[in-house]
Amino acid sequence: MPHPINILEQYWNHTSFRPLQEDIINSVLDNNDTFVLLPTGGGKSICFQIPALIKEGICIVISPLIALMKDQVNSLKLKGIKAMAITSGIKYSELDTLLDNCIYGNYKFLYLSPERLQQDIVQQRIQQMNVNLIAVDEAHCISQWGNDFRPAYKNIVLLRQLQPSVNVIALTATAKPEVIKDTISALDFISPKVFKASFSRPNISYQVKFSEDKLYDLEQLLKKHKGSSIVYVRSRKMSINIHNVLSKKGFSSTFFHGGIPSKDKQERLQQWMNNQKEIMVATTAFGMGIDKPDVKTVIHINLPESLESYYQEAGRAGRNNEEAFAIILTNKSDEQTLKNQFIASLPSLDEIKLVYRKLCNFFQISYGEGELSTHRFNFSDFCKAYDFKSSKTYNTLQLLDRNSIIKLSQQFNYKTKLQFIVSNTALFSYLETHAQYNVLVKTILRTYGGIFEHQLAINLALIADKSTIGEKQIIAILNQLHKDGIVDFLFSNTDSEVIFLQPREDDKTINRIANVVEQQQELKRYQVNSVLEYITNDKVCKNKQLLHYFGEVSEVNCNTCSVCTSKDISQNPYSIQEIKALVIEALEKQPMTSRQLVEQFPQNKEHILPVLQLLLEHHMIILTPANTYKIKHT
Repeated sequence: MPHPINILEQYWNHTSFRPLQEDIINSVLDNNDTFVLLPTGGGKSICFQIPALIKEGICIVISPLIALMKDQVNSLKLKGIKAMAITSGIKYSELDTLLDNCIYGNYKFLYLSPERLQQDIVQQRIQQMNVNLIAVDEAHCISQWGNDFRPAYKNIVLLRQLQPSVNVIALTATAKPEVIKDTISALDFISPKVFKASFSRPNISYQVKFSEDKLYDLEQLLKKHKGSSIVYVRSRKMSINIHNVLSKKGFSSTFFHGGIPSKDKQERLQQWMNNQKEIMVATTAFGMGIDKPDVKTVIHINLPESLESYYQEAGRAGRNNEEAFAIILTNKSDEQTLKNQFIASLPSLDEIKLVYRKLCNFFQISYGEGELSTHRFNFSDFCKAYDFKSSKTYNTLQLLDRNSIIKLSQQFNYKTKLQFIVSNTALFSYLETHAQYNVLVKTILRTYGGIFEHQLAINLALIADKSTIGEKQIIAILNQLHKDGIVDFLFSNTDSEVIFLQPREDDKTINRIANVVEQQQELKRYQVNSVLEYITNDKVCKNKQLLHYFGEVSEVNCNTCSVCTSKDISQNPYSIQEIKALVIEALEKQPMTSRQLVEQFPQNKEHILPVLQLLLEHHMIILTPANTYKIKHT
């Protein structure tokens, strides 16, 4: 049997393991059930890939993330290792062949989603395979207390019946103590070996900065902390806007979001990985599975939805163990925005029941019927039929899908998107020779401002009403404009498929998942409140706060975070009263922005904003429409 270090050197060109990796690998090789908690960047995949390469047979890897599965399979193939991922959209005949290859073709890795595992043919073939290890990635998804709970994960334990003598390794980057306990129980571990790395990343300075002008402060931070950076934003439109602003300011920047074509994604990723572009402005679709060691700064323009996701995103900084920064820019409006986005959009149990009943009615499914029936589904028609709001209805259908009540097509989404990618002049030049498109193009331009600058969600029904052109004809014209290089057109698959996985029993169907839904929604509220507490708590070391959230106790301050480095008022050359007097004196002369005041009194930079807030609350100053502060004269 080759030594693990030899495999590491042969395939990964490393001569030493990261902390805990070798102990974990040896535990797996000793046929122990093994639970692994390694924070982001800790090298989890090697912990199951190396023992699987050492042992005879094939390793089955369960993962909920299709993109990550494909990345890992491609990475293994580049190393000359036979691996495959079986995802959705594969025909039965092709699936049959792929599974045969796993039995007879000397494959070392088979990646599956937990949903795929439920198919009879997959279960039957797994029994025939020479399985050497079962790896459960993102294992926290099996726990109802875990972030991103997936009910289908509960069925993974079936693998223990199909391959009773094979040990299991469960891996995650973020799990609280109750999640670890729940996961070990759900996977039927016997005498498990548990490996937990500390969540502490001493080389990362966690900072929360109050900002009234986020773009200005972003610019200052990127100038101050030069080097490879990620700027996380909440929307696709924002990623484009901030990239454009930074580029105009002379920064080496690119952007990334889920709607970019695969070829462009790969090109931009490589530019950033190779340091041809220093700054990646991205939605949270970016970063999973990417290991770039020299990221200096990770900046969040918007609040993260949970401390789990924040820790993972922030942890993409400083993987070379050199000084790095994870910074959140926040202001007073962020709290309500976060609640609106992640709490207000949660459907109530009554709303879930209503949408489910109407969905059954829409397809005329009788009570007690409908199990495993497949239907063509037009989301727009469904919402229109019952006067449902699209965003909350979409969330409800996703929830029903996640809890195995229905199955939506993999590519299902509800927003059709459009952007004109030629100049105004070029567009009207094109219309001179394609006059038949005139009415439609002008209707769109008059309905959607900014469609030259951004990819916007469009409403085909609204455009049809305004232009008196049928929706099918509109789609055909937009497809032609796309082929001619005039627009970037992403047609949403609202005309998709829905499969009913259970017979219709109305409220009884939903009542079976009610406890899980309520628990998950309570978890979401807890996560949002934890984020808000984290950004507002300026008394406790930020590193301590994060460690405490993940169940780890530390008595030592990090001495690098925004709390630890904030100057003591007693050490400041001026008292708060003296700073107030300086600010009032400056504003008596003329209205000024907070930026101008900071530039005038740089030695008191940390205290200017709190003093301005204090003066506003006491109605001594007012904020003008031009975002300047001025003395309020009575």
